[in-house]
Amino acid sequence: MSDLIGKRALVTGASRGIGAGIALALAEQGADVAITYERSADRANELVRKIEAAGRRGVAIQADSADAAAVSRSVGEAAGGLGGLDILVNNVGTARMGAFVDLTLDDIDALLNVNLRSAMLAIKAAIPHLGRGGRIISIGSNSAERAPFSGLAAYALTKSAYLGLSRHLARELGPMGITVNVVQPGPTDTDMNPANGPLADENRRLTSVLRYGTPADIAAAVVFLASPGADFVTGATLTVDGGYNA
Repeated sequence: MSDLIGKRALVTGASRGIGAGIALALAEQGADVAITYERSADRANELVRKIEAAGRRGVAIQADSADAAAVSRSVGEAAGGLGGLDILVNNVGTARMGAFVDLTLDDIDALLNVNLRSAMLAIKAAIPHLGRGGRIISIGSNSAERAPFSGLAAYALTKSAYLGLSRHLARELGPMGITVNVVQPGPTDTDMNPANGPLADENRRLTSVLRYGTPADIAAAVVFLASPGADFVTGATLTVDGGYNA
């Protein structure tokens, strides 16, 4: 399949995990893909090689998503390196878990700056590059709408903010032909939440399908929202969690 031939995408925080899965899936559908990474240069470069092996152009951009200037710069570099921009996937994220009363100011700043402010700044920088058919997709979390465990309040706050941001931007950008949507993963097998980790058995039990998701499961949803077939889908939230929130 080649639904995204000629499209140019930026996936933030994509050197590994869900972001890497999304970047590779977009390339396999025909898109040229830029990714950002903070420290994992080797993984980022390996992913670029995989994108190129799929016959597409790949670009790796070092950027600390907690740094406002770096976020804006990375969008410009992606558009410059790819010759434009059609798709922005806000994937970068961090998790700080624990009792709310015990969170430090550094914890709160990290969550707000990486999870929320970086998405806002990336969108702001991307809008001038996006034309009709442009796509903005943010990777939220099913914990934005359900609280099966304690210790996620601040993290969930940053992810639930995507819902309001995306719905209002869908109204604002719709007349320009740009769609804005959210994908909410459930437990997905990554370094941050491994399928053999301490919460894995409980997470599996809470899904309807009794398994962890994979990055490919999340990437499939993103590919759909990025495709021409989703041209009438905007301001929407697609929860991909194996029935966890059912």
